[in-house]
Amino acid sequence: MNIKPANSTLLLEVKGLSVNYGGIQALKNIDLIVKTGEVVTLVGANGAGKSTILRAISKVIELRSGFIYYQGCNITRFPAYKVVSLGIAHAPEGRRVLARQTVLDNLELGAYIRSSRAGVKADINRQFEIFPRLAERRNQLAGTLSGGEQQMLAIARALMSRPQLLLLDEPSLGLAPTIVREIFSIIETLSMAGVTILLVEQNANLALQIANRGYVLEAGCITLSGKASELLNDERVRKAYLG
Repeated sequence: MNIKPANSTLLLEVKGLSVNYGGIQALKNIDLIVKTGEVVTLVGANGAGKSTILRAISKVIELRSGFIYYQGCNITRFPAYKVVSLGIAHAPEGRRVLARQTVLDNLELGAYIRSSRAGVKADINRQFEIFPRLAERRNQLAGTLSGGEQQMLAIARALMSRPQLLLLDEPSLGLAPTIVREIFSIIETLSMAGVTILLVEQNANLALQIANRGYVLEAGCITLSGKASELLNDERVRKAYLG
């Protein structure tokens, strides 16, 4: 797999991030950065806090403490809609497509912050080029799509806001191996096209193969970080997550 070199510009910085779910501390003083053009992956067991980091960045959940900076701007207290308007899009775990709306409706709703109808139409056509299956099913209800097609729709819908930073949460979850390879090929294509990606993925081996860097989480804490190639060859990572 081809790993695109990253720009040196700092796009996202998370400092001292902590999140509670009720009385349980889900994240503890998380520090991480994402540079422009990178694919950065979060590796860890189920319940380690990977998805919680993405939800905190996209403001789906509240922070207990810490700061989030995007392009040098403190967005810690920004509401979710403002985060999207700044250029951060989230394709959540479980896909969360609007089941009773068509594929086309889902894509149009993904562009709700945009005012140019011509631009939205052009980007819908662009998504249909990236995801030909969606073009074939443009008038089909999203809830009747296969799991792989719904994942494609979730990613395409997120891209409709024209994000600079795409948060991808478990894109391969529950999918057949052939579909997983197709999804990861699409992720590589997006990266090569200039989309910066923060990726949560259960298949650590695949994720580290396409990433520039990675962070390993255990029980809400970052225990290891470094270049993806180094993590792939780290004995601790191999034993715990790569089989």
